[in-house]
Amino acid sequence: MTRAARLRRQAGAALLAAMLTVAMVATLAAAGLWQQWRSVEVEAAERARAQARWILTGALDWARLILREDARAGGADHLAEPWAVPLEEARLSTFLAADRDAGTAGTDAENVFLSGDIVDLQSRLNINNLVEGGKLSETGLRAFRRLFEQLGLPAAELDLLAENLRQASDLASEESGSAAPLMPQRVEQLAWLGVSPQTVAALAPHVSVLPARTPVNLNTAGAPVIYAALDGVELAEAQQLVAARDARPFRTLADATRVLAQRETALGSGMVGVSSRFFEIRGRLRLDDVVVQERSLVQRDGLIVRTLQRDHTVLAPGANGAR
Repeated sequence: MTRAARLRRQAGAALLAAMLTVAMVATLAAAGLWQQWRSVEVEAAERARAQARWILTGALDWARLILREDARAGGADHLAEPWAVPLEEARLSTFLAADRDAGTAGTDAENVFLSGDIVDLQSRLNINNLVEGGKLSETGLRAFRRLFEQLGLPAAELDLLAENLRQASDLASEESGSAAPLMPQRVEQLAWLGVSPQTVAALAPHVSVLPARTPVNLNTAGAPVIYAALDGVELAEAQQLVAARDARPFRTLADATRVLAQRETALGSGMVGVSSRFFEIRGRLRLDDVVVQERSLVQRDGLIVRTLQRDHTVLAPGANGAR
């Protein structure tokens, strides 16, 4: 091989080595850049979620204040009160005190949207009314049988639900190591008691899981729940009660008795009332493409409003987040 050929061969090998080195450096640089970008995105998402939780905590405190002021005013609880008015989605900036001259355009508050509502959980039948003193409650069973019949749900599932709830109640009180099912804390967890997903979905708008036995609030409950709670009352009469309270909320049970004078015994059974202690506060916050939903169970005793449960869900970007 001539000297010129050897030089050309060496030059080609050097060029190839240089190209491989450049390709390797570019690959490592791209990988490092991607890792850095991913870290920034993860940090930004976590920061957005943390900010959302802080804002929803403020919204929860605001809702508790509304419920406390409602208690201060006294009287019955009904759907014409301020707590019952839902907050439609609105920019967070509309709730903030800002200098009108400076404005809030371009700030983070312009990209944050808040919505929510307060639901009276005593507008529903309380699952825990099925058990009283460690035994099945006949009054509670009758109410739930009427509800199951009205919704076309299998009676066998009610029997299974009631018995498993009794066992779960015994387990919670005795703290034993038996194989009894766990005590549910939310309606979705009724599946723990052997209820099918279809039955849970059908019951969800009509039942609640509260830590104590509670009457149904005639001012906030729908006709199906009132019908179920009042033994001997027909569905048409329950609808009559709803129409009467929508025109003028019941201040006392005596007001309801005047509407259904022939049903004084049912109205005085202790299954219904006109005030509430347990509420669910639901909040939804949208920050850019992050949507955080929060649900809190609160108990109101006089002017004290305590948070008993609180859970939140972060929806995937692009999810509609319908409540």
